[in-house]
Amino acid sequence: MVTTTSPSTSPATRASSRRSPKLGIEVNAVESTSDQDYGPNIDNLIADGCTYIIGVGFLLEPAIETAAKANTDIEFALIDSALSNDDFTPLVLDNVKPLLFNTAEAAFLAGYASAGMSESAKVGTFGGLPIPSVTIFMDGYADGIAKYNEDNGTAVELLGWDKAGQEGSFTGDFDNQAQGTTVTQGFIDQGADIVMPVAGPVGLGAATALQSSGNTMVWVDSDGYNSTSYGEIILTSVMKEIGAAVFDSIKEASEGKLLQRAVRRHAGERRCRHRRVARLRGQGPG
Repeated sequence: MVTTTSPSTSPATRASSRRSPKLGIEVNAVESTSDQDYGPNIDNLIADGCTYIIGVGFLLEPAIETAAKANTDIEFALIDSALSNDDFTPLVLDNVKPLLFNTAEAAFLAGYASAGMSESAKVGTFGGLPIPSVTIFMDGYADGIAKYNEDNGTAVELLGWDKAGQEGSFTGDFDNQAQGTTVTQGFIDQGADIVMPVAGPVGLGAATALQSSGNTMVWVDSDGYNSTSYGEIILTSVMKEIGAAVFDSIKEASEGKLLQRAVRRHAGERRCRHRRVARLRGQGPG
């Protein structure tokens, strides 16, 4: 597995490492520190004998595509992204399975709940980077707030994201917690009492500002009540269940069934050479 420092990284890594003994597989996880690492990390995993390689994060798409085209006997998966051509039309490769999550639906519920719980009629959201796996949360959150307003004749305002214009507040990465604190404090100063950061560890910076001001937050990706020390201020969590998706895909790959689901028109044609799985993490989102 090649990973990024994205929000998806920890659940994906934990799922494969914790459950791999049950499947009789060996896991090799590699974390990338820059986008220049993606290709070489994948090449190293291939040289190490890995037959199923999972890329964690949107920014790994080009590297996974290149490796999959050059190594058609190896199976790949990509978390939080599908492959696309230069004109953004869908690209389907027989040996690549996208692992995607419709987080807009869960974020919709969080938005509806936030609008109902806000005492100031102002809530906020921000992302790490303006990429689809981040903005899908923000879109759903905005829709939930809009629906609450429609149902209840209210005018709860969302700070930090304009769904129609696809413009909003972003910290620029998934690491700088101080920037998360700064952005969140800006929302608080404007009257927001609930904030949903979609920025991985940057959200911890948001939590600091919200806790010190007596306000509330929505966590994303994992159950923030259990995975952070800020459970007392977390209204709810928008969860992807990445761990379950990763485990299921590894199990399918180990049984030679992965591509049966990924590409139905080539059902049953491909098999793993042996049970060895790799995870790759990159720097980008997940």
